[in-house]
Amino acid sequence: MTSSTNPTRRANRTAPFRRALTCAETGPGYRDLPTPAVRVDEPGDLIAALPAMLGFVPERSLVVAVLHPHPTAAAAIDAVVRFDLDAVTDPDHYEHFLGCLGSICLREQASGVFAVFIDDRRRSSSATAARDHALLAAIGTQGIEVRGAWAVRAVAAGARYRSLLGTGGGLVADPDSSMVSLSHVLDGRQIRRSRGELTALVEPDEQLCARVRRKLGPAVARYRGGLATAERVGEGAVFQRRALEWVLWQIADAASGSPRADREFARLAATLRDRAVRDALYGLAVTDHAEAAEGLWAQLARATPAGDRAEAAALLGFSAYVRGDGPFAGIALAAAVDADGDHPMAVLLETSLQSGLRPERLRTLADCGRQIAADLGVDLGPVRP
Repeated sequence: MTSSTNPTRRANRTAPFRRALTCAETGPGYRDLPTPAVRVDEPGDLIAALPAMLGFVPERSLVVAVLHPHPTAAAAIDAVVRFDLDAVTDPDHYEHFLGCLGSICLREQASGVFAVFIDDRRRSSSATAARDHALLAAIGTQGIEVRGAWAVRAVAAGARYRSLLGTGGGLVADPDSSMVSLSHVLDGRQIRRSRGELTALVEPDEQLCARVRRKLGPAVARYRGGLATAERVGEGAVFQRRALEWVLWQIADAASGSPRADREFARLAATLRDRAVRDALYGLAVTDHAEAAEGLWAQLARATPAGDRAEAAALLGFSAYVRGDGPFAGIALAAAVDADGDHPMAVLLETSLQSGLRPERLRTLADCGRQIAADLGVDLGPVRP
């Protein structure tokens, strides 16, 4: 599952679904249903809950709620996925969209879906209605039962929605007062006002990148020279342990609010080119230091060019993916693959996200990182449940 970008930005995409489909920006908490479950009885309440489910307010989107049977309710929402509306309504992308949604529904063993079309450009026209019904019919041909579908101009209190499977309609409840929103906020999850707030977190800072680029060559030379010297005397692992400890110190210091200097960004990028150190850092995603690490990875992604940006963005995307923040994971991984279309980890993770792979399936990779760190003599800290 990924976030959306312009489909013409990169032609050498290797994942199975075109980025234009923006398959499945899943909300934080994708791994677990709320306990106790939050009940939603009306379409207006469901639409109001979408920002909390996704982590941001969707615009010009098709949002699909994947359902599965529930012993005490008509159905339970197992995952909420978002697609760029302009992409999925393009006939050239129909088959890719259907394959993506079908893959997710199969993986989730879905009993059906709800669909919400969100488009501020909507007009009461037969062409728009025909487009929406054609898309719903295409979903049905994949054996996916559409159990409810609605159209709305915006996810906002008082916005009017209408049913696409009947003549009914109504008003959207206040998203800020939604019980689902309250549940997510109390659980410490942030709901952003727009998807743009997410993309800004990894948008390259061109001036900073230019300054860091000038320091990057010397930083790489120093790191490689130091490692080579240490390896000649049998102290390579000691050198890498100290390098890993220095990165951990940078994470802690950045979390305190202290800005990173250009030379520190350059040294961080040079250090992440060491495979053992980089792989060990994936282990932070399941520890109490994950949030602080994500903050530094985001800064580094904005400060570095090309392959170094890809390394930082891949670490960021992996961490967000593991904690269930599909929207942010998709954006970070898209940034990584855009920076380096052949980055193995970024391509693998983006493909997994698009295909609906559950976050808990990735914890083995984080455990491998923790083991690499332990082999170097570094404890990455307590593991979150």
